Amino acid sequence: MLDRCVALLNLLADGPQTLRSLSAASRLPRPTAHRLLVALEAHRFVVRDAGGAFRLGPRLTELAAVAGPELDLASLAGPVLDELHRTTRESVQLYVLSGGHRLCIAARDSGTGLRDSVPVGALLPLAAGSGGKVLLAWSDASGDSELTEVREQGWAASVAEREPGVASVSAPVFRAGVLLAALCVSGPVSRLSEAPGRKLSGVVTAAAGQLSSLLTEPTAE
Repeated sequence: MLDRCVALLNLLADGPQTLRSLSAASRLPRPTAHRLLVALEAHRFVVRDAGGAFRLGPRLTELAAVAGPELDLASLAGPVLDELHRTTRESVQLYVLSGGHRLCIAARDSGTGLRDSVPVGALLPLAAGSGGKVLLAWSDASGDSELTEVREQGWAASVAEREPGVASVSAPVFRAGVLLAALCVSGPVSRLSEAPGRKLSGVVTAAAGQLSSLLTEPTAE
């Protein structure tokens, strides 16, 4: 089955195609090709356009982002995330921009069982949560008052924006002054309070600064 799915994906790399053309090119019976395409569609590996033709879906882009240059960033950030996780005893995530969303490329789970856990590869909205605010604040040239405040203070906080009962604090990670990612700590409001920035902004910004320093390219001699 996997070989057949890969064959269909390879055919779609040439552009959108109908079920009939995919069945003919792959030499799969139409019911079989349809069943496999529906399964791939359920996992967002393929989507259908307005005319009903199949094309490659967004999940491939998301996985490519995790396995691309961001993978090196996630690996380099590992010790910083580990230390931040040990210090705060809360969940830690590293987000990068992915189109109009934020993509989690590294995470450490607090194991509390609350919905602050975010798996690697998760694609989340930019409009909700402190990680999204950070990515927007340093990527958006608008005069939005909240984003301006985030830039001025150097971090963002959120309470029950993405998930009920969850709070978070995030800070930007830079390379040579260019925003690369948002480092985030999240946990239950019962522990982080309604003002999580008071408790976590210092440690999160320090960790983000440490990661930014690790990413600084050495000066050529």
